[in-house]
Formats: sequence, C-alpha cells, structure tokens
Amino acid sequence: MKYRSLNKKAPNTTFKDAVVRGIAPDKGLYFPESITPLSTSFFENIDDFSYEEIAFEAIKQFVTPDIPEPVLKTIIAETLSFEFPVVKVNDQISTLELFHGPTMAFKDVGARFMARCLGYFNQNNTEEVTVLVATSGDTGGAVANGFLGVKGVNVVILYPSGKVSDIQEKQLTTLKQNITALEVDGVFDDCQDMVKRAFMDEDLTSKMQLTSANSINVARWLPQMFYFFFAYKQLHKRHKDIVFSVPSGNFGNICAGMMAQQLGLPIHHFVASNNENNVVTEYLTTQLYQPKPSVQTISNAMDVGNPSNFIRIQEIYKNDFESLKSNLSSYSFSDDDTREALKELYTDFSYVADPHGAVGYLGCKAYLQTGQDAHCVFLETAHPTKFLDVVEAAINKKIDLPPQIEAVMDKEKESISITTYEDLKTVLLNTIG
Repeated sequence: MKYRSLNKKAPNTTFKDAVVRGIAPDKGLYFPESITPLSTSFFENIDDFSYEEIAFEAIKQFVTPDIPEPVLKTIIAETLSFEFPVVKVNDQISTLELFHGPTMAFKDVGARFMARCLGYFNQNNTEEVTVLVATSGDTGGAVANGFLGVKGVNVVILYPSGKVSDIQEKQLTTLKQNITALEVDGVFDDCQDMVKRAFMDEDLTSKMQLTSANSINVARWLPQMFYFFFAYKQLHKRHKDIVFSVPSGNFGNICAGMMAQQLGLPIHHFVASNNENNVVTEYLTTQLYQPKPSVQTISNAMDVGNPSNFIRIQEIYKNDFESLKSNLSSYSFSDDDTREALKELYTDFSYVADPHGAVGYLGCKAYLQTGQDAHCVFLETAHPTKFLDVVEAAINKKIDLPPQIEAVMDKEKESISITTYEDLKTVLLNTIG
C-alpha cells in the first residue's frame, strides 16, 4: 500500500515511511492511495471469525508488505488483549464499551498497534525516533503506556495544565523511563500548534527523527476501524440499520468508522456528537468550515477547535458536501446537557457513563428524534472513574476505582512546565536529542 499527502505536494510513500514520518514533507496528512472493499462473503460470515481475524482482514491491505502477514497477526493479537462489549441501554440504543484496555480509554488500541509497528520498524535501527504528541486527555496515557520501554523510541507528551483530569494526568506523568511529560501553560490547541510547528521546524527535524502518535499518524488512526467491525458482529443479527454516534474531538475515531464503511461494513449512518466545540456541527449547517479557539468543557478529550482529521473525512467523500451530509449528522451539547445525560443514564438505565459517552448518548437521542428507524450505538470511550468529580456529582453515587486506575493514583507526578514553542524546542534538543 502506498500513501499520499492530502496537501498533494509530496511524493507517495510506503506505510513504513508514513508511520515513521507521521506527517508528510509538505505538512499534509497521509491517506491510503486506494481502498479495496472486502468481499460480501466476509460480512455474510462474520460470525465465523474471531476479533483478531476480523482485524487482520480489515487492516492488512493498509500495512502489507511493509509488515509481513505473520508479524501483523502477532501485532494484532498483542493489541487486542481485552474485551469490546456492546451493552444494551434500551430497545433503540446500545453502547460499545472501549475502555477495557490498560489505560481504560479507546485510544489503547491505536497506541498499542502503532507502538508495535514502530518497534518492528526500529528493531535494527541505531537511530532513535522521538514520538511527539499533544493530548487533550486520554491520548497521553494511552501513548505513554503503549510505547513504554519500546527500543529506540522516546515519547514526549504535551498536555494543557489544569485541563485534564487528575487520573489522566497521573497516567501520562508517572511512567518515566522513555516517557517525558510537558505541562503546557495553555489549552489543547496550544499544545497541538506547538507539535505542528515542531514538525515544520527544519532546524529541529534536521537533528532528530520526529513522528506523531496523535490520530494524524496512520498507524494510530486506522486500527480504530476495528471497533465498528466488532460492534457490527455483535448486533447485525438483531438490527438491520446500525448507526454510530461517536463523541468527536479530533475526528480520528469517526473517520476510522467511515473507512470501515468504505471497506463494505454495512453502517447506515454516522453521528458526530460534539460538546460546545462544534466546528463540524456548524459546518453541516452553514457549509462554512471555520476553526475557532477551543472551549474548556467537562468532556475535555473533545475540546478541539480545529479537528485534524476532518480533512480525511472530506477526502473520503471527495469533498462533496451533499454526499458527506447524507451520511453524517452532527449535534452539539452543553455541559449541563451532559450532566443531565449522565444522570438519566444512571437513573433510568442503571448505566454509569463518562462525560464523553454521555455526549454520544445525547447524539443517539437527537438522531432518533428525527424519526429514523434504526439502532444507534454510542461509543463509550473512557471509563467513568477517569472523571470522578463530574460523574459522582451527576449521579450522586460513589464509584469504586478499577485496578488500572488504583495502580497510578499513588505514583509521583513528574513533568516539565513550558509556556512557549521555544521552551519545547529547548527540551527536545537538550533533553531528548
């Protein structure tokens, strides 16, 4: 498989080069040169396949021959070492729980997959690679855990000071080894802007190999297709039309779902469920895409004012607005809406959600209220205990900490405070480089 830059000013390249670079030389996101749908018989017989076999069929065209099939199967087996259950909420709504991995966030799959790909590519390489990543919440912990101890790879994580939950901060600042956490005086967009600037800084890139582990990296983004296949396998016998409501920040997850649909997965429709950072919701109403500064909310992983992956979504739909709008709805909800949804899910259905899942649930309700006859699945992207103060206040109940969370709570935070891009550059050159 070859990959092309969506800025169209860089040569096509291999999966390996796309992963190691993270972003193309012309600063564009990489996108597969072609997408070959899977056979209809695969979907007809999906119940006969294990999750590992499904994942292998879904992703192999995008990574071979750079990663041989036997190695790919091992990577997938190591990545998918936990469950992905669909839980019924009511007759029209279910939730796909994606928080059963080591850091209890949906990003565990992409981070583990990418770490193993990069580890394979780097096994005989004497030069170190620096993974530079911005996080609005869960990406940092998942990347830190996924890359911990990987040979020849340093990880630098930027996060906005005071704008991630205590548990999220613990998960990305306590592992040490090859993980460095940078606490930024600003918001997530400031972190993301610094990362993007670093990739464009030739003075920096001439001295060290930088790559990204945000969903802009194809090895982080594409494995998220697996979730939609797994949900379909669990639901297709009972429901004809399946809609996915995806809590959306950088839009990598929903974009991966659209790639699964391009492979032939029978997905009826998508809902991009936004908090008050609603650039895409407004775009689908006005046809004007206008990035704006992010707003801090209680669903902090979605506090993104300029979603990086939306350009990939536009590419999937050939930049045809009407085609996109026919397959994507989007709704925006306030923090008060989110708190009410948390309370409703617990009171009416005995289900404890996290704030991001609650936004996804609201997206399901909004879509179904348009009169659509479908079954809507919202993605529960993080364990509710990662947002204890918000969830416990909303449902008026104490929540027990799972072992994965308890394990980090007493560990000592270790981070470096930075304010400007020059601070980041100094850290990279003097501490990592």
